[in-house]
Order: sequence, then C-alpha cells, then structure tokens
Amino acid sequence: MRLSYPTNIKIVKVPCTGRVDVLTMLKAFEAGADGVCVAGCLEGECHFLKGNLRARKRVMYLKQLLQELGIEPERAAIYNLSSAQGQRFAQIAQDMTDIIRALGPTPVKG
Repeated sequence: MRLSYPTNIKIVKVPCTGRVDVLTMLKAFEAGADGVCVAGCLEGECHFLKGNLRARKRVMYLKQLLQELGIEPERAAIYNLSSAQGQRFAQIAQDMTDIIRALGPTPVKG
C-alpha cells in the first residue's frame, strides 16, 4: 500500500528524534520552511530510551521561542506514532500542511 501525503513535505530521517535540536529546527525556518513537524516513536517505546521525550521538550521550547519572536507557535509540532501507523502519518502530514497554509508564509527570511 502506497500512502500519499502532500508533496510539499520534506522528510529528514534521523536515527532518533532525540537527535533533533532547536538550532536544527530554527535553521529549517531560516532555509525557507513554513513549519516543522517532528514525528517520533510512541512515548515509552523509544529505542534510545528517552530520545522522544527530549525531542518533545525541544519542540515545546521552539514553540516558546517562536512566540517570543512574534511567529505563530503552531508552525512547530511533534507527534508520536509507531512505524505501523503509516496512514496516521499521512493524515498528520495533511493536517500540518492545512495548518501552515492557513497561517500563510512564515515571516522568516533566509
């Protein structure tokens, strides 16, 4: 089964969402992304123990930074799902795209 999700989604694979840091997410905005969505293991099921918990804290911190900069914090999100939830991933990608489209382009200029 092939899943379809919006073509404007760029997937960056990492060994663990715990490797995603705030600076990397900010650089995505600087490079022209209008939003950042982190998708990781279900909570309590991280192969690297606490990587997804670290990622959640970092995304929450990014949301605070965005708010302080006058940028909508809804442009950043984190979701936990298993590799067997491909259909859910496709729905999350569509939902995130809809949110970003409603917000319009980010005011960040690269």
